[in-house]
Amino acid sequence: MGVRLMVVDDHRLLAEALASALKLRGHRVLAAAAPTSGVAELVVSRAPEVCLFGTSAPAEPGAFDPIVQIGRERPQVAVVVLGPVPSPRGIAAAFAAGAAGYVRHDERIEGVERAMVKARAGETAVAPQLLRGAFAELLHPVAQPDDEGQRLLRMLTPREVEVLVRVAEGEDTRLIAAGMRIAPSTARTHVQRVLMKLGVGSRLEAAALAARTGLLDRAAAGTPRGPDGLA
Repeated sequence: MGVRLMVVDDHRLLAEALASALKLRGHRVLAAAAPTSGVAELVVSRAPEVCLFGTSAPAEPGAFDPIVQIGRERPQVAVVVLGPVPSPRGIAAAFAAGAAGYVRHDERIEGVERAMVKARAGETAVAPQLLRGAFAELLHPVAQPDDEGQRLLRMLTPREVEVLVRVAEGEDTRLIAAGMRIAPSTARTHVQRVLMKLGVGSRLEAAALAARTGLLDRAAAGTPRGPDGLA
C-alpha cells in the first residue's frame, strides 16, 4: 500500500527527482519543495503521512525548526530526515527536533521506502549501523574531520567534474555530449566513470551524493566551462 508523502530538500532538483522515483513505485506524492520559511505550513496544510526532509547541513542551528513546528501542529506526520553521513550531531539534532527517522542521503530508493513505511507505522526508522557509526564518532572524534566533498572531488578529473555538474543539472547523455563537444559514446563513458568513482549506481544517487557532501557546490564554483568542456 503506497505512502502519502511530501518531499522537501535543499536542492529542488533532487526533491523532484526523488518524488518522481517514488511515484513510479506506487506512492502518492503531494508535493516536492525546497525548505523555505513556509515549508512547515505547507506540510501542516497538506497533512501527508510521511515527510521526507533532506538537508545538507543537519548540524546547522535552526536546520530542523520546521520539524519542530510540524510535530507541534501535525504530530501524526512522521518526518524522516535524509542527511549526510557521518553526521552524529546532525542525527542527534534530527531526533531531538522530533524526527521519526534518519536515512543516509545516498541510500538506495529501497532503503528510503523501508524507512517511510516504518515511520508511518510509528517505528523509529534508522539503520543500526548508522547509529553505531554516529556513536563511535561522538565517543572518538577525530581531530580534523575528513572533508568528504573535497576527498571525492580529488578523485575526479576536471572533465569528470564537469560531467557530474551537468548530470546534477539534469542533462542527459545527448545534452552532455553537445555541451562538451564530445561524442555521445564518450559522454556515456565519462558518466559511467563518475558513477564508478563515487561508488553509486545511478545518476540520481551521484547528484544526491554530490549535493549532500558539498561536492556539487565546490565543483560548480571551481570548474568554469570552456568551449571544449575543460576547466
